[in-house]
Amino acid sequence: MDKALNSWFANEILVHEAALVRYLKRTWPHTHEVPDLRQEIYVRVYEAAKQARPTFPKSFLFSTARHLITDRVRRARVVSIEAAGDLHDLNVLVDDVSPERRLHARQELKELNNAFGLLPPRCREVVWLRKVDGISQNEVAQRLNISTRTVEFQVQKGMRILAQALFGGEAQRGARKEADAAKQEADDGIQ
Repeated sequence: MDKALNSWFANEILVHEAALVRYLKRTWPHTHEVPDLRQEIYVRVYEAAKQARPTFPKSFLFSTARHLITDRVRRARVVSIEAAGDLHDLNVLVDDVSPERRLHARQELKELNNAFGLLPPRCREVVWLRKVDGISQNEVAQRLNISTRTVEFQVQKGMRILAQALFGGEAQRGARKEADAAKQEADDGIQ
């Protein structure tokens, strides 16, 4: 047994057990499986730490948890060939994502990418770490050497800019259409 590894694991990973369990209960629909998930996450983290200690242990722990949940969801979606038998007899589409849905998803991703491009660099970095990577506000502040208040401000600012970029145009166009329609009605009433 590697005493240094065990000590590192206890001091850097096990201290986050309560937060990890809350995260798993919030994200995994089968709460009775949470203890097993937790153990599997611990095994993965421990095995990886044998090779090299992660720079940010808490982030690594939660990233490992996200990856495990993603793997489990993917595995649940896969249908065994033996269980499916002859796919032609199932009378279902193998690819349930239509080309239209794929195109729509690509367009949405492109819009989101363009919206992220509107953010100032620091704001983009903070929003990405908080909302995409799921890193805590305190950890983002430590990582970027800024205050937690600045992290909070940057996230609020970024979310406003993203919302405006993604949804503001539609809202403005809708309001403009309503205003034009009201003006047209008023013009028609005058004549």
